Amino acid sequence: MLGLGEDSPAPAATNLITEATDATFVAEVIEGSAEVPVIVDFWAPWCGPCKTLGPQLEAAVTAAGGKVRMVKVNVDESQQVAAQLKIQSIPTVYGFFEGKPVDGFQGAVQGSEVTAFVEKMAALGGDGGLSEALEAAEAMLAEGAATDAAQTFAAILGEEPNNAAAFGGLARAHIATGDLDQAEAVLNGAPAEIAEAAELESAHAQIQLARQAADAGPVGELQAAVASDPDDHKARFDLANALHAAGQAEEAVAELLELFRRDREWDDGAAKAQLFTIFDALKPEDPVVLNGRRKLSSMIFA
Repeated sequence: MLGLGEDSPAPAATNLITEATDATFVAEVIEGSAEVPVIVDFWAPWCGPCKTLGPQLEAAVTAAGGKVRMVKVNVDESQQVAAQLKIQSIPTVYGFFEGKPVDGFQGAVQGSEVTAFVEKMAALGGDGGLSEALEAAEAMLAEGAATDAAQTFAAILGEEPNNAAAFGGLARAHIATGDLDQAEAVLNGAPAEIAEAAELESAHAQIQLARQAADAGPVGELQAAVASDPDDHKARFDLANALHAAGQAEEAVAELLELFRRDREWDDGAAKAQLFTIFDALKPEDPVVLNGRRKLSSMIFA
């Protein structure tokens, strides 16, 4: 369970895979599955398929990052447990949750099936409160408590180092405090597996926009320049940046759409590129994004 504000590292991989005997089976599996789902691999040294299935299970359990544990039972040495569970052939795999067997299979299976089985078992235990913690951190960020939000996002990453939402949230918390370099460092330090996740792409876009905001000119002066010369594309582009920096995303999108309508090729398609940056920075379901994408598409395919 996540302890907010505490340093809560993910369980070490060496603790995720253990061995049990007749004497320790109840503690390791029956009682242990009250806390987290437990996968039991019944095997023997002489079993050929076991030598393939075992490592596949171990890899999938390790990849689950503590959401499920694995216990190996040598049926030659733990005959009492094997008899009680009526293990008639090996390899046999059982999944236990809350003290009871809930799923299982016999024989060697494809690697994809092993992964699916482990993910199914891991899902039974929920996420240890991570969803609630993410919601709390997002609420803190929305309320302006960026430092508290950053601490909560960091605690979540202590529990689940590959959590893309937490990485993106931590970066956005640093953006909110004006520390763009730290926000960028957070994203650059994300695991390769999630480097292209939508949450990280959104944070990258927000960093880009925040850096542009520092150079944005006065909105009033830029509006006057555009009104004086509607074909002053540079002034309109700068106006869009200034409007976005002022929190007027919808108005910024409108100016960029108008610039695209007037000259879509200006400055190597800068208007379209900037529109996509703004869209990436916002949530996909945001009305500004939905309306902006629809209008841009109608212009492109007109």
